[in-house]
Amino acid sequence: MSVPGPYPVPADDAPVVVFDFDHTLYDGDSGSHLFAWLIKRSWLRIVVALLLTPLLGPLVAMLPTRRRGISGYVWIATFGLHRRRDLDALIDQYVAANKQDMRGRLLPQALEVFTAHRVAGDRVVVATGAPPELAREILSFVAHQDVPVIGTLVGPKFGAVAARRHCHHEEKMRMLREQGYGDIAAAYSDSAADLPLLLAARRPVVVNPKATKVDLFRRLLPSGTPILNWGCASRGGDPA
Repeated sequence: MSVPGPYPVPADDAPVVVFDFDHTLYDGDSGSHLFAWLIKRSWLRIVVALLLTPLLGPLVAMLPTRRRGISGYVWIATFGLHRRRDLDALIDQYVAANKQDMRGRLLPQALEVFTAHRVAGDRVVVATGAPPELAREILSFVAHQDVPVIGTLVGPKFGAVAARRHCHHEEKMRMLREQGYGDIAAAYSDSAADLPLLLAARRPVVVNPKATKVDLFRRLLPSGTPILNWGCASRGGDPA
């Protein structure tokens, strides 16, 4: 599925290539899968999630309020935790318990492109709305755990471990710039929430978009921007 390392150490001036994670390298929403697993740890969490879904569900569905809705579910999933490392320990348990399923969700076509950039010596970075520990653990299945991952930062909040800084939309670009990845040669993402990232890249590539968003991407991104499907059967895009 992936060419084993070691890969060349990128030069400081090597092209920066940014990959989203969910629905780009991974078939699904890894963070949602994690927090659903955490909620199912107890019947009380399940009941609270069901009671609050009429409020939180519509918030998640709309881009301007998505962060608030997701934060609500994260709070339910992590209530009683007090440190980021507590969540990281649960992430390790979750990955160990679901290793086969997660390995199967990594998209071979995506990994071929990802690996080719690494072989070429590009500065490859993953920028995801999921907790960075989760993306790193999943990438370790295919020997890419050393790739820098910028993700949602969590910390203690209202008796739980919740998002303190959500790596999403414009905030994702701010977090990339802060880490020295402001001059982006290429970016790969499925999401309209990543339009700031795609517009900042000299070569944007849309992969596995929702079919309803294809026209939006064609309208807002430069003419000729590739819109591809890398193996997500439920998603749009041209066959790669």
